[in-house]
Amino acid sequence: MIAALRAMGGPLIHLLNYLGSLTLLLQEVGRSLVHGRFCSQQWLKQLVEIGFRSQPIVILTGSFTGSVLAAQGLFQLTQMKMQTMGGALVSVGMLRELGPTITGLMLAGRVGASMAAEIGTMRVTEQVDALRSMGVHPVDYLVTPRFLAMAIATPLLIAESAFFGIAASYLVGTQMFEVPEAYWVARMNAHTEMADIVISMIKGFVFGMIIVLVSCQQGMSARNGAVGVGQGTTKAMVISSITILIANFFITLALNILFPIGITSPG
Repeated sequence: MIAALRAMGGPLIHLLNYLGSLTLLLQEVGRSLVHGRFCSQQWLKQLVEIGFRSQPIVILTGSFTGSVLAAQGLFQLTQMKMQTMGGALVSVGMLRELGPTITGLMLAGRVGASMAAEIGTMRVTEQVDALRSMGVHPVDYLVTPRFLAMAIATPLLIAESAFFGIAASYLVGTQMFEVPEAYWVARMNAHTEMADIVISMIKGFVFGMIIVLVSCQQGMSARNGAVGVGQGTTKAMVISSITILIANFFITLALNILFPIGITSPG
């Protein structure tokens, strides 16, 4: 029994220590935001890097996710003579679930890994210490601008992903499966609510915060030169992705209680 408790205690202590470091980093970011010490020029630069330059992969991912969801759904719905419900299926699915989750995972791979590598390289080459020597807090200059950029860019990127996914599904449904356009649009409008958009934006904000905090923490704690930077980059991507999937489950449970899926008559 004692051996089992010791085996469980080690990972638990490590997890609590890691969560504590993330909490401390979040406190530093909050302090930086309150006192306005962050670099606005860095914020604009990160907004372009995170938001603008992520658009191609987000559009591509969203489009094909919507397309395959429509195709797979219509293969089944056609057998039940309910193919006109394809638009509603894709719209709700992209807004509530697939849009936020797939986009979050893509950003964890592209943006999160880049953050961890860039900050980690600055850490092991003593550029972070140089910032301190010049009176610049590393969190103000490196973390807070990325935090703000992710808070703004991630919900917008998720909205863009959902839009292109729904548009692509419209083409698949009406052109490939020959569903009447009027029925497709009518069913989609009848079953898509403002709550679906709200859920999408909430998930986008939370996922963005997970990515930036985990990635920056891994970068700030990098050690042992290039090897440590590589390990930190890999950990940032893996931990962010796993945390997004776990958080998505609990957020989905909570938000679907607050905003249940409405079943309304299409008239």
